[in-house]
Amino acid sequence: MNLNNVILAVEDRLSDAVATKILEKFGADIVERIGFQGKSHLERKTPEFNRASNNITVFMLTDLDTPRDCPPGLIQSWIKGPINPRFFFRVAIMEVESWVMADRIGFATFLSIPSHRIPSPTDDILNPKEFLLSLARRSKKKAVREALLPAQGATRSVGNEYNTLLSEFVQKHWNLERAATASPSLKRTLDRLAQGKNMSADQ
Repeated sequence: MNLNNVILAVEDRLSDAVATKILEKFGADIVERIGFQGKSHLERKTPEFNRASNNITVFMLTDLDTPRDCPPGLIQSWIKGPINPRFFFRVAIMEVESWVMADRIGFATFLSIPSHRIPSPTDDILNPKEFLLSLARRSKKKAVREALLPAQGATRSVGNEYNTLLSEFVQKHWNLERAATASPSLKRTLDRLAQGKNMSADQ
């Protein structure tokens, strides 16, 4: 798989930060970023991404969201046909927050909480975003609580700076190697990228 030119498709800013960190580990050159309009938008565009990958590598990251689904089933239902080998379609279990929290030491330090409060594997957390917010409520850092948690009476389920602050954590502090030990779905993604890069090097 050629990582010299990659189109990145994501749901939101946090997914973009996570996917960028992963691709940077493998020396990928992201030439275009698309999406940022939620999961349903990605689903509609998936057949188009699959066709585009005839000419360029496409990396798309979405969430599983519900234990009723499985990654292979979700992928097939979105693509509606054979998947192109250069379409790298990855699914975070259950949500991208599971991957963020999987660096248990780094994330616990970030929140200033004991690391044992973050279970392993994080893929088994049924509602990762809600669980992350429950951890944030325990944070000793007022600025972190105010950024991640919704204000009293707010209609949003998260704080106004939720994606901004978590993206900053991912960019500056998230350790992929540690995270891969606590998230099997993240490790599979890293293994697939490593396999694809090695195949390209052998060609």
